[in-house]
Parts: sequence; structure tokens; C-alpha cells
Amino acid sequence: MIRARTLSQKQWVTIGIAYAGFIVLGLPGGLLNVAWSPYVRNTFGLALDELGALLISTTVGYFLASFFSGRLVGRFGVGALLVAGTLVGAGGLAGYALAPGWPVMVAFGLLVGVSSGALDGGLNIYFAAVYGPRLMNWLHASFGIGATLGPLLMTSVIKAGLGWRWGYVVAAAASLMLVAAFFATRDCWRVAPPASASSAPQRRVTARETLRLPAVWVGIALFLAYTGVEMTTGQWTFPLFTEARGVPPEVAGPWVSVFWGSFTIGRLLFGAFAHRIAVERVIRACLAGTIIGTLLLTWNPANGVGLLGLAAIGFALAPVFPPLVTNTQQRMGPRHAANAIGFQIGSASLGIALLPALAGVLAQRLGLEVIGPFLLAMALLTFALYEISLRLRSDDAGKAG
Repeated sequence: MIRARTLSQKQWVTIGIAYAGFIVLGLPGGLLNVAWSPYVRNTFGLALDELGALLISTTVGYFLASFFSGRLVGRFGVGALLVAGTLVGAGGLAGYALAPGWPVMVAFGLLVGVSSGALDGGLNIYFAAVYGPRLMNWLHASFGIGATLGPLLMTSVIKAGLGWRWGYVVAAAASLMLVAAFFATRDCWRVAPPASASSAPQRRVTARETLRLPAVWVGIALFLAYTGVEMTTGQWTFPLFTEARGVPPEVAGPWVSVFWGSFTIGRLLFGAFAHRIAVERVIRACLAGTIIGTLLLTWNPANGVGLLGLAAIGFALAPVFPPLVTNTQQRMGPRHAANAIGFQIGSASLGIALLPALAGVLAQRLGLEVIGPFLLAMALLTFALYEISLRLRSDDAGKAG
């Protein structure tokens, strides 16, 4: 892997554009968190749990694009995949802004999902093959920046009286700028060592062979549960605090950004010290911290305690995802790494949609206060799956290689 101090100026430019790509990748979720309830719901006359249709639509696109990202990178190159994926995303976000009805918005969600899967899968394969944990963590911290800006952007747009659709107009414009950046540097992506180095070993084993490894299935479940906690927290805490706990929207919106902001700070800090600390201990401590944060959010004797729990969840979740991706090659072996990463990113997309959708169904039937216990249960499951993965790794890593 290339160390940061040996990178050329051209590589730094490419890395900077990749980070901008993850910022744009984080925008839609943050925008939707504030826009959904009550603004989008009121526009189309929807029930609380109908958000699931949009989440499932984006997940289908996300899953397909991320699942096949390794094959697409090998055939078309990283640059072409990023240009096409970002262009599709700009169209999907513009579709959100112009949608005359809910079914049309759900249909455009498929395009947003394809774009997210292409960017997420392609860039994760690229960075995992070439760069160390520091640059990988900062890549994922960029997602947190986008997710932090999303609620602030949507809150500002709504407070200005422009309507929620204008938030997606701004996001579509940002995506078009990113398309231009990827297109201008497409040759850099194509000739950089990461693209060629990451593709050759990936063809030596089939997906079926990789799926025979028990550690792969535990990893799939782990990524699904982790992203479910992350996105359920980001998606449902705004209506939880505003509709169930009486917090004014102008207060709750910035606090959702605090969740994503603490998430981003956590990744930046871990990126700075990733080479000096034991990754397994950090992940275990962070998952334990997530449990504590969800306990505070559930308990909530005063809104300040619940909001503190929200910030704690963001900070604790932050360092988990990037090292799990980066260390896939060590856990599965180089021949299985690309397949395993694709499966993990694909399962993460399922967690992003299915668990927030399930939370919405429960909230519709049992009330929004069910969100806290739901998050607590998923945090406990994530911790258990990680402990199982540590025990399986020692048995299967040798076989995977």
C-alpha cells in the first residue's frame, strides 16, 4: 500500500476528488432526514412508514451497483465508472426536485441508489487495494461531512421559505460539478497503479467460492447491522425529537447535524492515529460506546440527555466501517478480498434501507418512541457479530488466501 508521504501531486488531486465524491455521497441521506417528516410527507400525503418504499428503491440500485462494482472497474476502469455513476446520481437528485408525485420520486430513488453504489463500491475497492487505513478513514469521514451538511442545507432552505425541493436542486448541482471533476481526471484514474493492481487477483475465484467462507456471511451480517444502526439514527431521530418529544425543528435539525458532525470528527481523529493504535480494541470500544449512546437516547429523562446520546452514537460509530473494509484482505485473503468487499458493501446497502424501513413500520404501529429500543437492540447485535467475526477470522483467513 502507498503511504501518504510518498504520494505524487497528481495522486493527491485524485484523492481530493474522491473525498469530494464521498461528501456528495453523504448529502442525500442528510437531506432526507429533515425533508421527510413532515415536509415530503405533507407534499404527497403520505403515512410515516411509506418512507420504506423510497429506501427500498435506492437500496435496489445501490445493491446492484456495489455488488458488481469490482467487475465494472475491471471492465471499464475506475474513471469511467465514477463519471457515469455521478451523472446518474445528478439525474436522480434532479428527479427528486421535480417529481410530481410520490411514485415518480420513488422511481428516481433507483438512480440515486445506482450512483451511490457505484461511487461507494468503486472507491472502496480502489482505496482498500492501494492506500492505508489513514486515507481510507478520511475517505469515509468525507461521507460524514456530506451527511452533516445535508440537514443544515435542508433546514436553511426550508427556513428561507424555498421548500424542500430546492435542497435537492443544490445537491444535483454539486453532483454535476463532481461529474466534471471526474471527467477531467479520468486518465489519472485509469493509469494510476490502484486500478490495475486491484483487478488482476480478483478474477481467480468465483463469487460462489467466496460465499463458502463462514467468515464472509458473518461479515455480511455485520455490515448490514452496522449501517442499519447508522442510518436509522440519522433518518429517524429528527421526527423522534420533533414529533414525539416536542423539540422545535430549528433545534432538532442542527442536532441531527451534530450526530453527523461527531461522526465525521471521530473518523478524522481515527484517521490521524490509525497507524498507532490496535484496530480491534478501538472497534470493540466504539461498539460498546454505541450501546451506551443508544441507552441514553432511549432513557431520555430530559431532551438534553437524549441529544447527548445522539452525539455519542455518532462519535462511537465513526471508526468502525473503514477499518473493517481495509482489513478485508487480511481477514479473507487477497484472492477473495474484492468479492468480499463487494458483498460487504452490498449488504451495507441493505442495512441502509431495510432496517430504517423496519424502524418506520414499528414507529407507525407502536409510536416513534420505539426508535430508541430498536437502536439499542441493533447495537447489541452489531457488537455480538463483531465478536463472532474475530473468532472466525483466525480459522478462515488462511483458507481465504
